[in-house]
Amino acid sequence: MAYDLKKESDVKEYIEKLGVEYRFGCYSEKKPEVCHLLGDYLEGIKKDFEKAAKVYKSTCDDYGYAKSCFKFGNYSFLGKGKSGSKGDAKAAYSYYEKGCKLDDSDSCLHSGLLLVSRSMPKEIDRDVPKGLEFLSKSCDMNNATACFYLSGMHISGVQKKPEEYTAQAKTDATSQNSGEYIVEKDMKKAFEFAYKACELRNMYACANLSQMYARGDGIEKNEVEAEKYKKMALEMQDEIKKQQQTLSFQQGLKNAQ
Repeated sequence: MAYDLKKESDVKEYIEKLGVEYRFGCYSEKKPEVCHLLGDYLEGIKKDFEKAAKVYKSTCDDYGYAKSCFKFGNYSFLGKGKSGSKGDAKAAYSYYEKGCKLDDSDSCLHSGLLLVSRSMPKEIDRDVPKGLEFLSKSCDMNNATACFYLSGMHISGVQKKPEEYTAQAKTDATSQNSGEYIVEKDMKKAFEFAYKACELRNMYACANLSQMYARGDGIEKNEVEAEKYKKMALEMQDEIKKQQQTLSFQQGLKNAQ
């Protein structure tokens, strides 16, 4: 049957049929990729976050579908899909970690960030070396955000928390060799990660790359390259602004209908 998607009645019928097809593909044919689409359908079309959460969770648990592990990790972190529920960072981390082991780059990014952050809930034990492994895996899978964070970690270095310092480290706070740093400052590595992140279209990485070329940090000073990456960053910024304006315009039209 051909649908005229300009007609409201046809759109409604098409959407309902889509839901039926997704349920059949998931529950009868047991296809994990279709189960994930069902979760997206329940989330995006039906706005039934409780049912979507259940679908994402079961698709991760029963089929080991990485994208569903990531989605349920997000739901757990935000407390989404359970009325009155607060976020559960520990549960979120377990699903992010599972998704990462199943080679989902976004899961690796989020599990890594939970482990390296100083401001995460107390349920998460800070483990920078393990977090670095997750972020590195994500970057290796061409996740631009992970590469950008790795660059930042090597720009400034990552210090231990004050309570983790040894007595000797406390008396020599100016030395990176004192043991106060888990990740040493390394501008060459910072440049390499920033370069990859910029190539993957991360605007902030391109801006940092421009500064590195301008100052000669981690790479030989080069004003031409500095200007090149500054221009790239500004172009990306303009693209994002245009996209936001388009979305705002479309939302305005939708609200006016």
